[in-house]
Amino acid sequence: MNLMVTDTCSWDVIIHGGSTLDAVEQGCTVCEVLQCDTTVGYGGSPDETGETTLDAMIMDGVTHDAGCVADLRRVKGAISVARSVMEHTKHTLIAGDQATQFAIEMGFKEENLTTNKSREMWEKWKKANCQPNYRQNVSPDPTQSCGPYQPIKTGSQKKKRFNKYINKNNHDTIGMVVIDKDGNVAGGTSTNGASHKVPGRVGDSPMIGAGAYVDNDVGGAAGTGDGDVMMRFLPSYQAVEYMRMGMDPTTACQTAMSRIIQYYPEFSGALVAAHVSGIHGAACKGFGTFHYSVRNPGMSNVTVEAVTCV
Repeated sequence: MNLMVTDTCSWDVIIHGGSTLDAVEQGCTVCEVLQCDTTVGYGGSPDETGETTLDAMIMDGVTHDAGCVADLRRVKGAISVARSVMEHTKHTLIAGDQATQFAIEMGFKEENLTTNKSREMWEKWKKANCQPNYRQNVSPDPTQSCGPYQPIKTGSQKKKRFNKYINKNNHDTIGMVVIDKDGNVAGGTSTNGASHKVPGRVGDSPMIGAGAYVDNDVGGAAGTGDGDVMMRFLPSYQAVEYMRMGMDPTTACQTAMSRIIQYYPEFSGALVAAHVSGIHGAACKGFGTFHYSVRNPGMSNVTVEAVTCV
């Protein structure tokens, strides 16, 4: 058994006979409830309007079935809603207010995701002339104004589109890979996305192959960081495919990350992978040091691994 975790609840699910999907759902749920680093669950990362919205995905390595929700509003249990998408529809991804309506139909409670902390974050951002800001090529100047905005022509000049504000203090998504004693693999993610994002923005976390990817024949991987960049390269899928080709997890993560760095040398992100054999590894860029958690039968508790970033 192998588990990439931030808590012991997922491990308890596995050792008591629960499925890998159960373990992923439980682990992500704990982080949602605890509002990990204010970047997972309710009450964090308000968008431009002050609302917190959620993204999540869960994937089964046995069947390759998956469920995802994006821009989920007014429902706290994003990972559980994602699992409901997988188990109670023939779809893979449901987004926005329609995802909220689906969740209510499935028995989830509709409630306000704003807290005093997230409201304070939004008010502070507004007082700072809405900085940092994700708008570009608009008028008035988004580096000095809150809008409303109108598009402006930019000619043929092209700029690298990445988020220079992503750092080790605000990048977090919970990403999990679980492998049980029979070699069955599951993975998942949950996040409230980028702070002060444009309303409706969806990052890499709920995108299969970007936020996470699993395959029973190989293992799994999960990513975090500048999701708007990472989702363009499907790094989790790529890391799994590199492991399928014979690379160890660390090399697979490094190689997948290098493809992104080639085009966006200033971006920040990280990738973690676990092979069905039990070995694991990670690679990162721009965070200084990246930490991830591991639990297996040879450990009495969760172990935190540290990786030096390029």
